Amino acid sequence: MVNDVPGAAAPASEPFVVMAKPVGPICNLECRYCYYLDTARLYVRPHRFRMSDALLETYIRQYIEASPGPVILFVWHGGEPTLAGLDFYRRVVELQQQYLPDGWTCWNNLQTNGVLLDEEWCTFLADHHFDVGLSLDGTKWVHDAYRKDRRGRGTYERVSAAIRRLQAHGIQPDLLCTVTSAVAEEPLSVYRTLRNFGSGWLQFLPIVRRGPDGRVTPDSVSAKAYGEFLCTVFDEWAHHDIGKLNVQLFAEMSLVWAGGTANPCWMAPTCGRVVVVEHDGAVYACDHFVTAEHRIGDLGTSHLSALVDGPEQRRFGEDKWDRLPGQCRSCPWLTVCNGGCPKDRFTLAADGESGLNYLCDGLRRFFAHVEPRLRQVMRRKQQGTKPEAIVAELRAESLVRWRGVGRNDPCPCGSGRKAKQCCWAHRP
Repeated sequence: MVNDVPGAAAPASEPFVVMAKPVGPICNLECRYCYYLDTARLYVRPHRFRMSDALLETYIRQYIEASPGPVILFVWHGGEPTLAGLDFYRRVVELQQQYLPDGWTCWNNLQTNGVLLDEEWCTFLADHHFDVGLSLDGTKWVHDAYRKDRRGRGTYERVSAAIRRLQAHGIQPDLLCTVTSAVAEEPLSVYRTLRNFGSGWLQFLPIVRRGPDGRVTPDSVSAKAYGEFLCTVFDEWAHHDIGKLNVQLFAEMSLVWAGGTANPCWMAPTCGRVVVVEHDGAVYACDHFVTAEHRIGDLGTSHLSALVDGPEQRRFGEDKWDRLPGQCRSCPWLTVCNGGCPKDRFTLAADGESGLNYLCDGLRRFFAHVEPRLRQVMRRKQQGTKPEAIVAELRAESLVRWRGVGRNDPCPCGSGRKAKQCCWAHRP
């Protein structure tokens, strides 16, 4: 075991989440848009990208000690975390039971590309009640264009088989779809393909990357395209799938507008409560900031709770709000956006102030399009209206709005554009 460090029994001041990387950035795929593979440059080769048993024990013990309990969420991420092997996760379960206080429980969440999930894996995950988040970029042609293995082969069929295998073992995986420039062009086919797996939960994650010259890469989704994508997906969901399928963004917006607090850090006023523990014990401020300047310590010399509550990490989290442009502070959608993820805040506001979210225009378009109907859905649910009745009501209202509207008429959404250039493709 790694030696104990000062403050080992001190819980953190507030709840936090750790994304543990048991094999660091190592992966069995070479996804074209991956932001994490480049973190391998932090290490001198040759390097063993695998968490040792001693470090694993230290991590699990410290995380439990630092958590307020009585429920603790362990997130296993990568790279590709299944490359650590099944025995690694068998040891995880053993150590969790060894260190959990009486009456406490823990949940394990595995974020995976699914390629290695055979029968043995699925049996283990089901037996130990793991939640699984699985990456699938909608349709086969889009997925296989971006998510190839190291031999250049597409992985859609293998991932699809893994989903079915998990479902056969009683696990409904959360499906994570990255929204690239290509995915954004196919909102209905992407959404319907994912919906047809019947998993019950979808997440859409925008790809925004910048090259060495500071410009966004060709595979990055534009603000306009992202907004249009979300609007189209929402309309399809509202007209068919309320009560059948949850989309993370819609669910989190409903939570905020009902007076709650959003779970994703990008929607929160401040961040810094989701840290990364790498395979070598190094702790970083955020999954999108695994860089030398955002390394806040390591488990061998500092306790996890001290690192999470340390002044450096506090400053990192508070900077999200403190550096928010005035345009954001006066925005009607502030409570469901809060400026977005700091990694995407590199454009200029209307008055020239820096720090505006690259996706701002698209998100504003989406929020304006969605708010009346999503609030209507919330209200009708509170009144006890059945989901199918809500769907019928929304469809009928949409048909009325579109009655008599031609391709060249102003779009009824109020955007000011012609219908054919706006919402024509996703009218009811």
